[in-house]
Amino acid sequence: MVEIRPTTDEDLGVFLDTMHAAFGRFRDTPADGRGAWWSAVEMDRNLLATTADGRPVGTAGAYSFELTLPGQAVVPAAGVSFVGVLPSHRRQGVLSAMMRHQLSDLRARGEFLAVLLSSEAGIYGRFGYGPATYTQRLTVPRHEASFAPSRARAAAAALGEIEVLRRAECGELLEEVYDRYRRAQPGALSRPPRWWALGAGQPPVAAAPRYVAVHRDADGVPDGYASYSLGDGGVLTIDETITADDAVFTALARFALGHDLVTKVVFRNVPLGHALRWQLADFRAGQVSDDTDWLWVRLLDVPRALAARGWFADGELVLDVDDPFLGERARYLLTVRDGKAGCAATDRAPDLSLDVRDLGSVYLGGTAPSTLVRAGHIHAHHPGAAPLADALFRAERTPHCLHWF
Repeated sequence: MVEIRPTTDEDLGVFLDTMHAAFGRFRDTPADGRGAWWSAVEMDRNLLATTADGRPVGTAGAYSFELTLPGQAVVPAAGVSFVGVLPSHRRQGVLSAMMRHQLSDLRARGEFLAVLLSSEAGIYGRFGYGPATYTQRLTVPRHEASFAPSRARAAAAALGEIEVLRRAECGELLEEVYDRYRRAQPGALSRPPRWWALGAGQPPVAAAPRYVAVHRDADGVPDGYASYSLGDGGVLTIDETITADDAVFTALARFALGHDLVTKVVFRNVPLGHALRWQLADFRAGQVSDDTDWLWVRLLDVPRALAARGWFADGELVLDVDDPFLGERARYLLTVRDGKAGCAATDRAPDLSLDVRDLGSVYLGGTAPSTLVRAGHIHAHHPGAAPLADALFRAERTPHCLHWF
């Protein structure tokens, strides 16, 4: 038997050491944690699993984020992290106990959404999480980097200019540009100010040496950036390109692909189907790799979650939603009119029957319901159900998350 209890500030050391031990690693960062990936930890949101004699054997935690939904609605979301069980206590129900305790705690806090990044894709579906955004790496050899002619793109890019700064010179600028971007991008998470102040996470949030190409519009206002480093063999790697404007992305890509002493440019974390490959004169020059899931979504209150996002088609859909992990099942009538949705319990016959994890996957518009129907995850009760669901759940642009936590 294990006990699951909330942590306090006094538990920080044992919490971090237990979590590191679960992954066979050691904590080799300063005691204050400044600059460590975990330094933005919120101890009032974490859980510790202990044996009857008090030995710590598992951890789970959460961050306080905001998530941008389709329609640019910005809502609170719990960012689940720090999840691990010591190898000596795996497959004994410890993880399930922590996940059940955590979901109950999140509901008690009034939260209706949880998100996470999954280290292994086979773990979290059974707890009701579904993959909802996807990312890939795009590599472009320098000698194949010519763009297809386009006077429109050239004119758009000419409206601004690019300035190269060091990471240490532009912390506030990065924070401001990212915050504007994430409020317009479905699937994006906030980066709270303390993350930037502590250097928590990966570059450019972490203060590792980087150059930053900052794009400014015609009025001199920064409207995009690319954080990058030049490594061995002339490989220029871009940590992230941040902008909500396609023309600005193109200008930053042109800058990177025109950099001196570069053999190839690696764009990390770009959305699936990004336009950059189509802008190259040779489509095959954009070499795709690391095509993978990123943000996983878990709905804790289906009516609140569905009413919170924006919608881009009208219609009615009855959803029969099963939540086997929590032992819950309910049927909801989703009614969408003029971009707003109402969702209430109903006894009408269902249009779709689905697991809560599949509802999490389609929630942000990054996974078409019809795909999950064809995969056998969702059951459509009549031929028109899947096309209607596709029309209702789509987003205004591909949902994407860059934040690592």
